[in-house]
Amino acid sequence: MFYRENGQFKTNYRADQQIFPILQDRIAVLAVVVFAFAVVPFLATDYVFSAILIPVVILSLAALGTNILIGYCGQISLGSGAFMAVGAYATYNVMMRLPGTPLIVALLLGGLFAAIFGVLFGLPSLRVRGLYLAVTTLAAQFFADWMFYRVKWLSMNSPSISVTAPDVSFFGIALNSYPSKYLFCLTLLALFALASKNLVRSAIGREWMAIRDMDVAAEVIGIRPVYAKLTAFAVSSFIIGVAGALWAFFYLGAWEPDAFGLDMSLALLFMVIIGGLGSIMGNFIGAAFMVVLPILLRLSVPKFGDLFGMQLGTATAAHLELMLFGVLIVWFLIVEPHGLARLWSTAKHKLRQWPFPH
Repeated sequence: MFYRENGQFKTNYRADQQIFPILQDRIAVLAVVVFAFAVVPFLATDYVFSAILIPVVILSLAALGTNILIGYCGQISLGSGAFMAVGAYATYNVMMRLPGTPLIVALLLGGLFAAIFGVLFGLPSLRVRGLYLAVTTLAAQFFADWMFYRVKWLSMNSPSISVTAPDVSFFGIALNSYPSKYLFCLTLLALFALASKNLVRSAIGREWMAIRDMDVAAEVIGIRPVYAKLTAFAVSSFIIGVAGALWAFFYLGAWEPDAFGLDMSLALLFMVIIGGLGSIMGNFIGAAFMVVLPILLRLSVPKFGDLFGMQLGTATAAHLELMLFGVLIVWFLIVEPHGLARLWSTAKHKLRQWPFPH
């Protein structure tokens, strides 16, 4: 009875086109944002920051970029890990070769190089689609792995290929503690999520969705597939590149090309599928699900085995994790292709109608 629109009148177009048209939604989102920024940093422990919060925030940003390309434009991509790697290494080279470069500038330049890389490997999307496009983006993943292993200049001629992120600061504030890293990443996530939400509601966003639904019909009504597809690759790769830099600098600390391998690309694809294709909120849900579920399995499987006198270790939990993710992906593709976000949307719709059946 509390989730109703009674008395909430729209008197102009601006009010009718709000991101959250229902007052209760605006209050709930504001409460979540305030809690995440003002309360969580004082309550969470170092383990929660390092194992859950920071990975979830950064992977949510990476899933956001992946969802723009796959969920909104319909271009299947298996090269998200490569775009993250380009963003990470580009940011690293900017900060090492141009000392004194502000962190934000380095992150944006890293995203820009990732966008250029994404557009280059997005060119085949003008002629191929579906499985063939997935193969071309997979080629981007393999090319990036080869490039970062063979071109030693990109890793500052490191003999072990592994590189270590330098100390970073933001307007003189050192980002070396977990709360500062979390707040910085969360701020970028909030800004990119808001920008992406408005972007997909704009003219270019509608063009992406028209290309996704039926590219031939979209071209007939005057939409330029070249412009729509390449802008989707550019925006998606830019966001993923920034997320890759955050992942390298604020989560890994030291990394090598394997950190952004095919496993990362598949993990981002799974986040999008489980969270919800074509949903901004689904990225947060999918990232949280992919990060928290393995931790819960590692903690619960040994205890479950003790109840029945069996020795179930972390290896068993890792196998169960892969099996469970496989089952969930097949289930979502068959039963609910729009993921957990659609289930949440359906629950909200039923709540608005309760206790009436119609």
